Amino acid sequence: MDSDISPGGVADRPTGSRNGLSSDSDFAFAFNDSNFSDRVLRIVIVPDLTDSDSDSDGRTTVADSVHNRKRRREDNIKENVADVMQREEQILNCNMADTDDVLAYENQDEEAIAMAEESADDEYTESNDSSSDTDCSSDLQVKTIHISSPILAARSPFFYKLFSKGTRESEQRQVTLRIYASAEPAIMDLLNFMYSNSLSASTPSALLDVLLAADKYEVASCMRYCSQLLRNLPMTCESALLYLDLPSTVSMGDTVQPLTEAAKQFLAARYKDITKFQDEVLNFPLAGVEAVLSSDDLQVASEDVVYDFMLKWARMHYPKVEERQHILGTHLARLIRFPYMTCRKLRKVLACNDFDHELASNLVLDALFFKAEEPHRQRSLVAGACDACSPRFVERAYRYRPVKVMEFELPHQQCIVYLDLKREECANLFPTGRVYSQAFHLGGQGFFLSAHCNMDQQNAIHCFGLFLGMQEKGSVSIAVDYEFASRSKPTEEYASKYSGNYTFTGGKAVGYRNLFGVSWTAFVADDSPYFINGILHLRAELTIKQ
Repeated sequence: MDSDISPGGVADRPTGSRNGLSSDSDFAFAFNDSNFSDRVLRIVIVPDLTDSDSDSDGRTTVADSVHNRKRRREDNIKENVADVMQREEQILNCNMADTDDVLAYENQDEEAIAMAEESADDEYTESNDSSSDTDCSSDLQVKTIHISSPILAARSPFFYKLFSKGTRESEQRQVTLRIYASAEPAIMDLLNFMYSNSLSASTPSALLDVLLAADKYEVASCMRYCSQLLRNLPMTCESALLYLDLPSTVSMGDTVQPLTEAAKQFLAARYKDITKFQDEVLNFPLAGVEAVLSSDDLQVASEDVVYDFMLKWARMHYPKVEERQHILGTHLARLIRFPYMTCRKLRKVLACNDFDHELASNLVLDALFFKAEEPHRQRSLVAGACDACSPRFVERAYRYRPVKVMEFELPHQQCIVYLDLKREECANLFPTGRVYSQAFHLGGQGFFLSAHCNMDQQNAIHCFGLFLGMQEKGSVSIAVDYEFASRSKPTEEYASKYSGNYTFTGGKAVGYRNLFGVSWTAFVADDSPYFINGILHLRAELTIKQ
């Protein structure tokens, strides 16, 4: 074979023409035909390892494959924490274990997995069909296939290197591959693809087997073809979880990135209400949980819910504190929007031993500094986070709006609560909508703000209302002085709107149906003085005087 054929071109441009060979070319007629072949490929088929021999239990369903890969990934994490982790490649070379379609070395001194036989011509007969025989010494099944080295070399840098001058295999007519029995259908389909540009595999699990085989033998065109076929198949939870595992096992990540992105979007959309699907998502592997928690569209009451779910998942899958700290610090903490958590929950983060103390301190300080920033500075941080593909400052679509709270103990128990609403949020309240804030606490009781689109009974017009309510139900009562204020143009300073005193009991609320004394149309108009850079700034002061 001419040594000026560069394998790099095959990997980079498998769909283009290469020395007269195009990916559109159909050489199916030449597959396993001695008349159009210059070599013999001897495939030694090794029985699959049993569950007692390795971590791979031989199951072939998509769900079971996800389970096996998840278990192997968790084992790697745990071994890393214990500082005794060994490279998977080393384990494979020694044991032939822990993978679905690993190739075993027939000669450990050779780097190439395919090996030349010393007496090829004496061992096989010329045939147009694949033949099988038995290795008497080890009772292994052997298949022989007639191949064309130019066709394989043009499609695969692996085979190009194998057949290039300077290697022992380039001088031999017969080469040998050793594979597991479960990998045989995928390998045969891959070889056929290199001739015909077509596959017989049609199910997600079968196509993934071919894709992984194509990755091993560097057949980029087949990887792209498999990825495209998989994207065209209906996505399921099980198949999506399996696709997400591909970047850690497939070297040509760019080839399958569209597939993994589609899987992430599927899981994020299907499980955006993690409260509703909590039991199901709790059983997800790490990659699946990362896909769900990274979504900006989670339908949750607040970020506190996301944080609690993350801890519950981590404690369930990583019972040892050291392992849990590792997985939270390296994978999951970055997905939590700590700046939008309540201050009460942030205090619990500092006291939580699931996190490394230094990491917890940094996360909480980062969140508090963000809360203290002016709104325009917060928007700048959010924009910067989006540009850097970092979600920590990006607000999700919470059912309860985040608030800033300042608490005082002297001279009276007091809290000042800031609630910001976007213009589009307010516009969406029409005609009878309402939006609630996250809970905040005063005097040991939980309170909340709620913004309404009301009907002014006197003037029969829609208007904007603001109310203060107490969460706890029961016989508890508490007297509170309150004041509502908002920023408005041109001064853009907070100005008091209403104040009063109210004795709260559980489930009761007090407020004003028309906070600004104007119609809804005037309130949301483009020239409304109440929106500053598209934000309505509200403030409530609560004081307990005893």
